[in-house]
Amino acid sequence: MSTVCEFELNGKQEIFEFGKVAKQANGSVLAKLGNAVVLATVVSEFDNPVEEDFTPLTVQYVEKTYASAKLPGGFIKREGKPSDFETLTSRVIDRSLRPLFPKGYIYPTTITVIVLSADSDVDIQVLALNAASAALYTSNLPIKKSVAGVRVGRVEGEYVINPTTEQLDDSTLDLYVAGTKEELLMIEMKSISSEEMIEVDIEAFTKLHKTNEMNEDELVNAISIAQTALKESNETYEIGFESVSKEIKDIQLVEFTIDEAVINHVKENYLEDIKKALQKLAKSERATELKDVAKKVLEDEYCTSNELEYSVVYEAVSIVKREVVRAMIVNEKVRADGRGLKEVRPITIETNILPSAHSSCLFTRGQTQALVVGTLAGAKDGQMYEVLTEKSTRMENFMVHYNFPGFSVGEAKPMFGVGRRELGHGNLAKKALEATIDKDYEDTVRLVSEILESNGSSSMATVCGGSLALKAAGVPISNLVAGVAMGMVVEGEKYSVLTDIMGLEDHDGDMDFKVAGTKDGITALQMDIKLGGIELSVLKEALYQAKEGREHILNLMEEAASEIVPSEALPLVEQFAIDPSKIMVVIGKAGSTIKEIIEKFSVSIDLDRDSGNVKVSGENKQNVLDACEHIKSISSNAHSRKDNDKKSVDFEKLYEVDEVLEGKVVRIADFGAFVELPKGGEGLLHISKLSKQRVKRVEDVLSLNDNIEIKVLKVKKDRIELALNGI
Repeated sequence: MSTVCEFELNGKQEIFEFGKVAKQANGSVLAKLGNAVVLATVVSEFDNPVEEDFTPLTVQYVEKTYASAKLPGGFIKREGKPSDFETLTSRVIDRSLRPLFPKGYIYPTTITVIVLSADSDVDIQVLALNAASAALYTSNLPIKKSVAGVRVGRVEGEYVINPTTEQLDDSTLDLYVAGTKEELLMIEMKSISSEEMIEVDIEAFTKLHKTNEMNEDELVNAISIAQTALKESNETYEIGFESVSKEIKDIQLVEFTIDEAVINHVKENYLEDIKKALQKLAKSERATELKDVAKKVLEDEYCTSNELEYSVVYEAVSIVKREVVRAMIVNEKVRADGRGLKEVRPITIETNILPSAHSSCLFTRGQTQALVVGTLAGAKDGQMYEVLTEKSTRMENFMVHYNFPGFSVGEAKPMFGVGRRELGHGNLAKKALEATIDKDYEDTVRLVSEILESNGSSSMATVCGGSLALKAAGVPISNLVAGVAMGMVVEGEKYSVLTDIMGLEDHDGDMDFKVAGTKDGITALQMDIKLGGIELSVLKEALYQAKEGREHILNLMEEAASEIVPSEALPLVEQFAIDPSKIMVVIGKAGSTIKEIIEKFSVSIDLDRDSGNVKVSGENKQNVLDACEHIKSISSNAHSRKDNDKKSVDFEKLYEVDEVLEGKVVRIADFGAFVELPKGGEGLLHISKLSKQRVKRVEDVLSLNDNIEIKVLKVKKDRIELALNGI
């Protein structure tokens, strides 16, 4: 018989049903919110412990298309490779629940969340985490803390807890926080851009792009609101789930302890060797130097007489190394590479180093190096993807792809497919940059970050290089964005906040968080907390220290941006606007006119029927300019529905083929001249129709305001072609 727990939280009815399905799992629950239903299960193999000192946890979030009454897209009608959203949601659940597992829990564990029924008004990431936590909390695993997720939006300046999809569309903030009733465990945040109409004069308005960065105080306030909501949710869950929780299985938590005598032996005899190794470790994420020290220790009399294994000695060396690193930071305020706590490693920036790419930036900070390459394409060239709750596909027009090859950390391994880490880092960089791109910019932009060297926060190097790559490609952005990775080391009552952490400090520290933003505020934040929570006052201090580092990097980026030389590979683009009511004239019957222009000038043309915006692009600048002039000519000759006082020019009614007329040259372009005709309208006199011989420049034959005799060659309703009479 099943047990149902119902809760009223944040104005919504949540239903958790236990003991109905998946009863052979260690823990399972059907969680319902609105029309959304998810199944969460936890399975752990107590009879199959691993030998290493880590928790072998796997988290899978799976969406079934039947949940939204539709078939999978594509040729194969069965769910296969997880989507980016599924992978990123799996990461969110993993990062939120992994800290709950006690040290020494070495039993293979899988948490699976399956979406069985979808609801477009339900935040599925929040429900998925809450369901996974409920299954874990009520299972027989030794975990007795509830974790919840909460999203905070900001609509018209007011914070909204767990906003609806419609509210999130109008929000300027997307903040996702996971934690227990006492501790914050994970934070993800991005700003959302918007447009505001501002009055230029009494009758004119213009659009203003707003990136909507958040300052440090505002962000801490939003996190505080989320923390209050988390406390309420988790207290409610823990009380409600108590009656359905299974009895905890009596299992062994394995202690991977090293004899204190071995640690003391290493500390007393090899401390200087370890300190020297640290200086080299500060330049690499690989622990090669530490392994060399361990081999040296293994050969001494103490180790041989006690028949110690290499793994034991290496672990003792690692423990001493960690103590040294943390003591230097907390007590001496010095880091392994000699930097102060707030010091950013040396930075060098080179732009457009790849001649055949649209844009590129080589961003090097210490021993971390990212080559970010930008590519531009048309609006229709974006990445199509599906959303579970929508029948039609969406188009992603801004992509950030992050690649982390083995050679970046000196590892001899081949490059395989994209993993969860690569997707997560690319997604963070996208969040940081997306809000700065003008909302009117509809073209497709792909940034690819190739990590060539890594020793700490290659994702933030991707943000910096990506922002400059956007700038170098001519993409309209509000401001440059810089990112910096922060860390923290806590020893008792003492703590130190670190700016621009390297791999060594990330591994041995208690917290790492990445902050990205412009000179006006934060656009993205990602935080994972390893220790038991963090005081908001300490978080605020860390954010302000991150601001100092970010501003330092931004100053260097501004210098580099001022020296950008556009790549010759960039597509040539001209944009202008015509009367929207004349767009169909430019298109022509069945697209005949626009096809003719495209073929004649070898260009691409994008038209916006609503705004009248025309974008012409191509490889040859003169062809682009000539095509623009030609379109403007067609537009000026066409009748506007907005101007009823003007009569449309119907060339077929006014002129006949072979008719000889006298006209006046009113505009000259490289490809010909536009001639004002006696009965109304303008006609194109192409450069090839000026003489029987080849004419290099129109100005060699004609001048502005010349009165000339022309002959009609071709007539259509909306345009006319001419030749000089007598050729």
